Amino acid sequence: MPTLASDDALAECLGALEAQTFDRFDVVVVDNSGVGRARVTGDRVRILVNERNVGFGTAINQAIRASDGPYIAVLNDDATPHPGWLAALVKAAEARPQAGMFASQVRLTGTAQLDSAGMLIARDGSSKQRGHGEAPEKFKADSDTLFPTGSAALYRRTMLDEIGLFDERFFLYCEDTDLGLRARWAGWEGEYVAGAVVDHAYSKSAGRASALKAYYVERNRLYTVIKNFPFSMLALAKFYAFARYYWHLVFMITRTGKAAEFRESGHPTWLLPFLVLRAHASAMVRLPYLLRERRRIFKARRLRSTEFRALLAAHSIPVRKVAEL
Repeated sequence: MPTLASDDALAECLGALEAQTFDRFDVVVVDNSGVGRARVTGDRVRILVNERNVGFGTAINQAIRASDGPYIAVLNDDATPHPGWLAALVKAAEARPQAGMFASQVRLTGTAQLDSAGMLIARDGSSKQRGHGEAPEKFKADSDTLFPTGSAALYRRTMLDEIGLFDERFFLYCEDTDLGLRARWAGWEGEYVAGAVVDHAYSKSAGRASALKAYYVERNRLYTVIKNFPFSMLALAKFYAFARYYWHLVFMITRTGKAAEFRESGHPTWLLPFLVLRAHASAMVRLPYLLRERRRIFKARRLRSTEFRALLAAHSIPVRKVAEL
């Protein structure tokens, strides 16, 4: 569990973990504040302290390497699990050995709406939460999912040993997308576990419409596409991206959608295209690394490209919807 603020939300999260009906687990808190801010207590809690913010993926990887259990539960410090959360996830994992990742029913804190019931992906590589803003009752049954959101998920260690951990070059956002797609290429399945309920204060750390989030989401979308999309999808991804940019512009003019939310947060209109250009420049700088990773993923894959494309099509979201949510 990475933390920056180490505030009351972290204390609430740790208290909720102590109240779990499943009790065979340890907690590793990774303090990314850079000032040793985390102050936690509990017999099962360990703290790893970093001298600077090393990013979400690196912090999670540190916690994974510091543990030895057969399952890795990843949880944001602003997420509060219900008492049966871990029990439901572990039960699902024991019942389905071919699945390597398990998604929670993540609810928006203080509302009657969902944050996530697993994840979806668009043709340009943008990923979005399945069921975001909808009623939890619509997702009351377990089902297949493409991959879980990293805000509240369970991963099988044998899967991580095979495909590798989170890509630390992502720093923030979309690490779960990249990991999930790599797992899918390797033949692992994903499951949404409706009984694993978590309340989540969505985008509390970076902000719902911050420049930081806009940059990293766009840059890491490009990283994900270059690493994981088969060539036929890779060639078309840029056209779908331009379609999403078009819808961002439309929604900004009509004062709806994520781009309008970005502008209404006080950011100048020109900043958004600047961040997109900066993200593309960063992807070009990282291209040699991304292509090496792509070759490694495709060399070890167990799915054919046609199977992978069909899998993504079954869990897809239109780019217009991405711009709107």
